[in-house]
Amino acid sequence: ERLRYSPGSLLLIVSASPAERDRFVERMVENRASLLSLDKVRALLAGRIAEDEIEGRAAELLDAAVLKRLEANETVVIPTEGLELGERERYVRMAAAAKRPRHLILVETARDQVQEDDRATLNDLRRRLDAGELGAEGFQTVLRLSAGAAAELKRIVFQSAPRDD
Repeated sequence: ERLRYSPGSLLLIVSASPAERDRFVERMVENRASLLSLDKVRALLAGRIAEDEIEGRAAELLDAAVLKRLEANETVVIPTEGLELGERERYVRMAAAAKRPRHLILVETARDQVQEDDRATLNDLRRRLDAGELGAEGFQTVLRLSAGAAAELKRIVFQSAPRDD
């Protein structure tokens, strides 16, 4: 039970629960070097630049790293900060410009783990995903994983499928 994506893909992992998203990423992503996030960049910048500059600078550095890797045909996995279209769109545009495959996994969580102000956005994302509308955002594959389905998966790998010789 592995999810296989082409090498050089962009994979966004989205969840209404940051804790659930982080557990999923920790357990599933085999290639740690492909993992990029604002949290990682913020941690690198902490203590090196003024506190009030971290947020803006972190976003700039993350965008530059994502773009550089995509242009080099390297795999990029991003656990998104939230559920908003704007965050997904920024990365999908970069991957599309570099002609890289684009994928999204929505990791579901228990209702009590969803913040009240995220419910409408999450429900809209679910509706659009179920209706097949995320292709219009530029995604080639989209997967919605319940907690049970996520538990059955072993790893996410970025390698070509074995050849049938």
